[in-house]
Amino acid sequence: TMNTFVLIQTGLILLCTTTISSPQCNHLLLQQRKVIQNSLQLLDKMGETFPQQCLREKISFRFPEQVLKPRQKETVTVAIEEIFQHIFHILSKNLTLAAWDGTALEQFQNVLYQQIEHLEACLVKKQIHYFRSKEVNRLKLKRYFQKINCFLNNQQHNMCSWEISRAEMRRCLQFIDKVIRRL
Repeated sequence: TMNTFVLIQTGLILLCTTTISSPQCNHLLLQQRKVIQNSLQLLDKMGETFPQQCLREKISFRFPEQVLKPRQKETVTVAIEEIFQHIFHILSKNLTLAAWDGTALEQFQNVLYQQIEHLEACLVKKQIHYFRSKEVNRLKLKRYFQKINCFLNNQQHNMCSWEISRAEMRRCLQFIDKVIRRL
C-alpha cells in the first residue's frame, strides 16, 4: 500500500540524511530560495489558471505572517520546515477531485518531503529545537492549516476547494520567499 511505500521511503531518506554535511546546512536559506522557486513552478504546472467558477468561493485564511518575522535564521528555518510539513500533509489526502497534473503534483510532494527531511536533519545537527516562546508560532501555524483542512472537508474536497487551497499554498511560498530575501 501507499503507507508501506512511504515508510520504506522515509527509512531510506533517514539513512541518507545522517550523511548530510554541515556545509549544506550552513547555506540553508540560500538553498530554500531555490526550493521555493522550484516549488512555485511545480504548483503552477500542477493546474491551469485559477478557474472562473471558483472565484466567488474565495475565502481568506489569513496566513500568520508573524511566525516568519523573527530575525534569527534558525527560528525562520524551523517555521519553514513546519509550513512544508503542513502543506505536505494537506496534499497527501483525498485528491481525487483535484484536476491537477499527477506528475507535477508528485514532484511537488517529493520536493516538499526532501526539504522536510533535509531541514530536520540540519536543525537536529545544529541542535535547534522549539523553545516555549516558539510554541505560540507553532499553534498559529497549526490553526491556519486547520482552517484550510476544514475548508477542504466542508467542501468535500471538490475541485474549487483544491484550487483555492493551491492558491493559498502559493501565497505561503511567496511569503516565505520574501522573508528569506530579507534575511
